[in-house]
Amino acid sequence: MQILIDKNQITEIIPQRMPMVMIDRLLRSDEHLTETSFEITSDNILCRNNFLSEAGLIENMAQTCAARAGYDAKMKNEKVRIGFIGAIKNLKINELPKISDKITTQAIPVNQIGDVSIINATVFLEKTAIAECELKIFLM
Repeated sequence: MQILIDKNQITEIIPQRMPMVMIDRLLRSDEHLTETSFEITSDNILCRNNFLSEAGLIENMAQTCAARAGYDAKMKNEKVRIGFIGAIKNLKINELPKISDKITTQAIPVNQIGDVSIINATVFLEKTAIAECELKIFLM
């Protein structure tokens, strides 16, 4: 699998910094789909009882959206902008991944109006969807 951005450079395209970084690699990003991966470690700030928490999954989906915007800006030689979650809709969490699991997250754009994006995000553990939601993201 090709990696567009690895974990050593991931903070070049997202505004988060350790210990709040919840994506390791950018695997794909185009007009139809952005995909990231993340290996859950025991020192993760959002792990509880050996599992990544619900908040960790939401943050992972939001950071996948941020990676989408940041990578697009980087490819256009523009400044990476900070984004904020404006709304989370239809959140479903079916399973929490455990420490040492590797999850992949896909973000599919639904609509874009100016600096507001609506994105469907899904987290996968292997090939099973374990969490999903619709995010409304505002870019500064």
